[in-house]
Amino acid sequence: MKPVDKNSLSLYRKLAGLAVVGLTSAVAQADGSDTATWNGITLYGIYDIGVAYQTHGTPLSQDWIAGLGYLIQKNSNHSIFSVAPNGLSQSKIGFKGTEPLINDVSFIFNLETGFSPQSGEITDAVGSLVHNNGIALQNQTSGSDSSRAGQLFNGGAYAGLSSKTYGTLTFGRQNTLLLDNIVAYDPMGGSYAFSLIGFSGATAGMGDTEDARLDGSVKYVYQYQHLHVGALYQFDHYDASPGAAWQANVGFDAAGFTADFIYGHKNDAIALSSLSAAQVATLPVNSLSATISDDTSYTVDMTYAHGPLKAFAGYEHIKYENPSDPLTAPFTGLGGYQVSVVNNTAFPNAKILQVYWAGLKYQFNSHADLSAAAYHYNQNSYKGNGCSDASAASCSGTLDAYSVMADYKWTKRFDTYGGVMFSHVADGLANGYLNTSTADPMIGMRFKF
Repeated sequence: MKPVDKNSLSLYRKLAGLAVVGLTSAVAQADGSDTATWNGITLYGIYDIGVAYQTHGTPLSQDWIAGLGYLIQKNSNHSIFSVAPNGLSQSKIGFKGTEPLINDVSFIFNLETGFSPQSGEITDAVGSLVHNNGIALQNQTSGSDSSRAGQLFNGGAYAGLSSKTYGTLTFGRQNTLLLDNIVAYDPMGGSYAFSLIGFSGATAGMGDTEDARLDGSVKYVYQYQHLHVGALYQFDHYDASPGAAWQANVGFDAAGFTADFIYGHKNDAIALSSLSAAQVATLPVNSLSATISDDTSYTVDMTYAHGPLKAFAGYEHIKYENPSDPLTAPFTGLGGYQVSVVNNTAFPNAKILQVYWAGLKYQFNSHADLSAAAYHYNQNSYKGNGCSDASAASCSGTLDAYSVMADYKWTKRFDTYGGVMFSHVADGLANGYLNTSTADPMIGMRFKF
């Protein structure tokens, strides 16, 4: 069971409120500008909310990062018209800072918290799974696993040194190179409401969404003229993420063309899920089930910009294997939640998931743009009998999503948007689904500072 420290949470909220008021006042008095920076410390944030209609959806979650299942999910059920949070961006608030040290070397830090704009609660995707423990699919609320699991700083929490000459070295909880890459090369910018690879963290997490951000990691990025490189390492035996992880990145940009290649591996990757009704009867009601795997991925993606038009394309190959160092239940997972059921043998044959995407973005002027994208998942048959139907989740299968979205920037910080995503799942990837497709039109507004 996750420990709830109400005193710490209350103190955090009070400090955050005082910081917002104090920093804003200090900035106004200091330079009369509308920026939220004072003595090298910047307050930043996003508030993103709208309304959506879903042909097959589940009720709004107060905790989950996306709020609604914008992509077809196993529990996608009946038509829904609902408040829709975080369509384009995760609502969040954070502090980042820069302190010059010597020559061009500076100390930097970042602390960030994602929240649900419809409830004000700190984003807790793992909590959304707990809420669905023992509940039949047709009666569940929206929810899924994620790296944002109710932590005080569920986005980034890192510090380090940065230099234009030597690069940037940071330590702590931070985005993987792959997550940074996905946001940059997704035609929908990692949107929850209009992007398969934005909504599903498996792509950014080398196969499992919890690994899109890694606690206890060290990250280095460096750019020299048109070439950039990066490396990331997560130390093993970490409490909530026990296996080591690493990634390496090389890329370049020139004459409107950019491209990146990332290779990565994660030992003991954890994918959490809700308990069944039978499991709830014998296990702690607030615990969860986990599938453990060793994941390896490589990703190639690119963009090309010509005038107002920008083209995007990408491919990722993900391989899941049984863990070389199996985990034993019970243990404490991400966000402090207890894991009571563990499956270390889900992949007797390697599971291969291939992800493809492509899209276009047209910039009409400084205020308006239009984007369109197509996404495709292709899973092999890893059951061992070559099946290609919905009889088992280990049969081969596909997931397709298509989206279009228009965005209009009224001011530097405020924009409105509207669009639709259609998604369809088939064969092994549709195993156990109540419905196999959904169309989810949405309109929303976003304020950034």
